[in-house]
Amino acid sequence: MIPEDLRYTAEHEWVAAADGGAVRVGITHFAQDALGDIVYVQLPEPGAVVAAGESLGEIESTKSVSELYAPVAGTVSARNEVLADTPEVINTDPYGSGWLVEIAVADPAAVDGLLTADAYRELTES
Repeated sequence: MIPEDLRYTAEHEWVAAADGGAVRVGITHFAQDALGDIVYVQLPEPGAVVAAGESLGEIESTKSVSELYAPVAGTVSARNEVLADTPEVINTDPYGSGWLVEIAVADPAAVDGLLTADAYRELTES
């Protein structure tokens, strides 16, 4: 359940190339499984400037509330509005329709510095 074509963070987010030099960000299957049933997601508005490693929102489940962290620096270009009414989509399709935000990346090379699928697999299996 760790797609090979994505990059990952130690905070269990995934990053995929999107249109126009942006990246799409979500949480991994591992993260959604650990959280349990997701009931609410708070995401930044498009236009918000985010810094790598800093909080960009929260995700609330029946178990806990967790911070979401920006994997790269840039400007939020879109957020998944579907999650306002159906946050449970993250549980059923974390790598597809459960994406969180798109970020216009300040430094595209920063994506290359994120974890590969193999490195993320090692992190979650240890």
